[in-house]
Amino acid sequence: MSDVVFPRSPREMMAGWAYLPRLVDKIRLNLAGRLHADYQPNFLSKGFDKLWFDRSGVKPDELVAVVKASVTDGEVCDWVAKNTKGADAARASHRDQLFATGSEDDTAIRDRLKLRKSQAGLAHRDDIQTFVDFIDADEKRI
Repeated sequence: MSDVVFPRSPREMMAGWAYLPRLVDKIRLNLAGRLHADYQPNFLSKGFDKLWFDRSGVKPDELVAVVKASVTDGEVCDWVAKNTKGADAARASHRDQLFATGSEDDTAIRDRLKLRKSQAGLAHRDDIQTFVDFIDADEKRI
């Protein structure tokens, strides 16, 4: 992934939501025609993107329209704060699931994390225990 513009870490927060800054970056990159092909399969409809939409109650086309019409993260943040369902519990539940994915007892998910680490040349990294860890390592943040 040499010509990739990496979106922000899934650990970053906006309007109380983990992952949202990364999702906003992915939308902006896609709108500019610069979202790398490696990100396309899960874009808006699978994985952590889908998890955010499911927990927030926002529809993908709604957030895309807001990001497209905005200039700053502050504008997106204000809209999200007014238009997401649930309160602190929804954000906390989302954050807990996001940060645990890959570390829980689900054998299929743990096997997938192990495979992805191996494919990325990171099998030796015992510090990578979740998919959030994997993303940050794969994108050279940790």
